[in-house]
Amino acid sequence: MITSKQRSYLKSLAHSLEPSVYLGKGGLTENIIKEVDVNLEARELIKVKLQEGCSLEPKEVANQIAEELGADFVQAIGKKFTLYRESKENKQIELPRAKR
Repeated sequence: MITSKQRSYLKSLAHSLEPSVYLGKGGLTENIIKEVDVNLEARELIKVKLQEGCSLEPKEVANQIAEELGADFVQAIGKKFTLYRESKENKQIELPRAKR
């Protein structure tokens, strides 16, 4: 679980990101979940965009994917949402320390 300070830091990093996964009218499939998993391992911080034909709610989908993949929901803006999960093999992002 990330702290609000860490979430704020991740939001600032996510600002310049382009979506790396797109959800269409097919909705949330196994292939989409696998794609998100692969992207999280490679990049740690990813943005997902729901396209016009997709009738799902971004926050609901984000929380469902995060729960399934052990990731953290960072934010949702419009039809896009951002997820973070520390990479096991390819760590790139150093989060601010949580206060004790």
